[in-house]
Amino acid sequence: MAGMLDLGYVRANLALIEEKLRARNMDPAVVLGDFATIDRNRRDAITQAETVKSQRNKLSEAIAKLRRAGGDAAPLTEQTKTLKSKGEELESVAAAADERLREMMQAVPNLPQDSVPIGRSEHDNSIEKAWGEKPEFAFPTLPHWEIGERLGILDFERAAKISGSRFVVHFGQGARLERALANFMLDLHTREHGYTEVLPPYMVNSKSLFGTGQLPKFAEDLFHCDDKGAYEPGKYQDSDHWMIPTAEVPVTNLFRDEILDESQLTTSFCAYTPCFRSEAGSYGKDVRGMIRQHQFQKVELVKFTHPDKSNEEHERLTRDAERVLELLGLPYRRMLLCTGDMGFASSKTYDLEVWLPGQNLYREISSCSNFEAFQARRANIRFKPAGAKKSEFLHTLNGSGLAVGRTYLAVLENYQQADGTVRIPDVLVPYMNGETVIALQKHTS
Repeated sequence: MAGMLDLGYVRANLALIEEKLRARNMDPAVVLGDFATIDRNRRDAITQAETVKSQRNKLSEAIAKLRRAGGDAAPLTEQTKTLKSKGEELESVAAAADERLREMMQAVPNLPQDSVPIGRSEHDNSIEKAWGEKPEFAFPTLPHWEIGERLGILDFERAAKISGSRFVVHFGQGARLERALANFMLDLHTREHGYTEVLPPYMVNSKSLFGTGQLPKFAEDLFHCDDKGAYEPGKYQDSDHWMIPTAEVPVTNLFRDEILDESQLTTSFCAYTPCFRSEAGSYGKDVRGMIRQHQFQKVELVKFTHPDKSNEEHERLTRDAERVLELLGLPYRRMLLCTGDMGFASSKTYDLEVWLPGQNLYREISSCSNFEAFQARRANIRFKPAGAKKSEFLHTLNGSGLAVGRTYLAVLENYQQADGTVRIPDVLVPYMNGETVIALQKHTS
């Protein structure tokens, strides 16, 4: 049965599941409904169907024996018809219960690790560390949208004319800065952190989105292409198309329905892609600037690892993302998300929040999560332990390394100068053709 959690595990640990759901601020009665009753009825129907099948088999043997002896088998034949009808009815009951349980399992989120603090919202997250000194300015600081518009490197009005709200056009040195950041991140992760770069498709099918946990729960947050008709919840296809909300989806699904050798673990990928999000439900929030865009670019880090090493790899992946901020000289803090603020598929998540002096706040720039076997179970990604006969579900992890647009705006706000220019961080100068300052662009009227 495809799902987040193993059915047998839920059955054997129902009290624990209910406790973890309450920790996530979810009502077990709503999520699980009458799980125990449906599961019991399903198992009873299966047991009775097997009993009926056994009775039919015995009758068939008796009928064959009777016919060989020249006897009248008609009464027994009628009994087999009755048993067949009863068996089909029981199988139908079991199938209906199985489908209901499948739907139920798809609505159950991953279970938070014990190290995750219990809380209701972002206000209950734990500050694990803070890095860097917040820059001090001898002049009033500006938010990135004002800096970018004054320099002529960001144009929200023309983007709105082309595509509508929540888009932006980059010009000149601004466009170059976006590219410089992506190249810097990719070079760092591949050369120093050991990731293999991959360029995946920007469109995926619904099976892929189910595998990583976006479907069915978060369909409204996605952009669905109408080339294959309307999306129907519960029907996951190979040939329909969705725009990716993050490279996590295509990269994690690289190994869908595959069995890796234990020697292949840990496999680490990084990918630079555009990301497309409808931002459903966010209207009225962060309407200014580049915080909540329908399209943005991101460098994503994805790991496939042994269950015994996933927590260790989670720490390593998070440090890899932090290293980007440190080399750029951007102050940040690491937050351990509480149970009420975690993503649906995550068992433990760190958020990295960068300091934005133009807005006088910290803003999430990376979310690094350990999904344990949650995604692997949905996407059927396994590994074969050395010397073992059976395969097991591996663990998946991912995180932004980093969100390029948010890193861009953090550079604008942290490196703004009194004369309106923006100083380029030292590590980016080679990627900016040796330029050290972003000055006014004179490409448009």
